[in-house]
Amino acid sequence: MAGFVVAPDDLTGEDVLALLSLHLERMHKWSPADKVHALPPEKLRVPGVSFFAARASGELAGVGALKALAGASGEIKSMRAADAWRGRGAGKAILLALLTEAQARGYLWVALETGGHPESEAAHLLYAAHGFRECPPFGDYVSDDFSLCMRLELG
Repeated sequence: MAGFVVAPDDLTGEDVLALLSLHLERMHKWSPADKVHALPPEKLRVPGVSFFAARASGELAGVGALKALAGASGEIKSMRAADAWRGRGAGKAILLALLTEAQARGYLWVALETGGHPESEAAHLLYAAHGFRECPPFGDYVSDDFSLCMRLELG
């Protein structure tokens, strides 16, 4: 597995913007528009959202964000590994950085909404391997064939 450097990112780099664009494009390919909850860059640049990029030898390998929710909780948003880095640990590196950030913030739990389609199976397995379990919908989400909510208790 490659050595990743995961650090906060300001969402201005062309590679980061291209990966987020690809993420949105794929979500729209696999799900109806009203079931796509991935955030565009401008909604990831707001207070309460921390955005991270994982790089290996300077190459962008993955991205992800942690959004503050009410109370001592957070939501993982916009997790995506670059195609060349899928299955090579980029998603795990981002997820671990986001969980470290959530613990530093004192969150009691973190949750996420991910696609329910077969193309999201690798993400489901990654989250489950790190203790996330399927949960009832939170916020405005609705669980159905296109959407799956998962949660991890931290404290």
